[in-house]
Amino acid sequence: MTVNADSIFPLELTDLRYEAGDKRLINDLSFTLKAGPRTIILGPNGAGKSLLLRLCHGLINPSGGAIRWHGAQARNPSDFQAMVFQRPIMLRRSAQANVDYALALRGVSRAERKHLTQEVLEKTGLTEFAKRPARVMSFGEQQKLALARAWVLKPQVLFLDEPTASLDPGATYAFEEIIAEIHAAGTKIIMTTHNMGQARRLADEVLFIHQGKLLEHSPAADFFTAPKNPLAEAFIRGDLLWGPNQEMQS
Repeated sequence: MTVNADSIFPLELTDLRYEAGDKRLINDLSFTLKAGPRTIILGPNGAGKSLLLRLCHGLINPSGGAIRWHGAQARNPSDFQAMVFQRPIMLRRSAQANVDYALALRGVSRAERKHLTQEVLEKTGLTEFAKRPARVMSFGEQQKLALARAWVLKPQVLFLDEPTASLDPGATYAFEEIIAEIHAAGTKIIMTTHNMGQARRLADEVLFIHQGKLLEHSPAADFFTAPKNPLAEAFIRGDLLWGPNQEMQS
């Protein structure tokens, strides 16, 4: 992967908190992510993984702490980001028009939009579906279209929230191949997944969170072979992390 010299990274979170009512869902998270390595966020259901992505992407505001894109300087970090959700939202128009609309929002000229749209549909294997209404495409095709719509913007960072959770193995493989291409082209990948096999295949580094707290941040090889945190070790074994005996350990 070639890192953009004008990168908005590093991304630094300092004592990040998020509260809903009287419940703290993100608990004083602090870490730094650099451009380059693919970052996979792991943790049990309810750990706060999806919430963390939304905070980093600026979709919601934290209750406390700070999120800083140190390389952004006077630029708006949101202009260099994209996100794909577990359930993609398709516009009531063709696959081609869905991609074109994303480019139009960025102020890309009509001629350039046509070229870029054709290019990204070809890269994602969706050329034959260009004129098809997006909402009648299969779920796997829609998820690839959501990925194409994000990739065409050439983001510096792509947030992926359980993007293959509802896909069959064949569709998952195709999706992972596209992710690898996007990363190779220079985009930082930050992704949540419940699929441990997928995490092992894709991760360069792992963030493990539980009950809204960061318990481990380490290179993927170290995390999967010798996790430092007991709950991380239990999670890798496939144990259910719940109940009074699974309190956070640091």
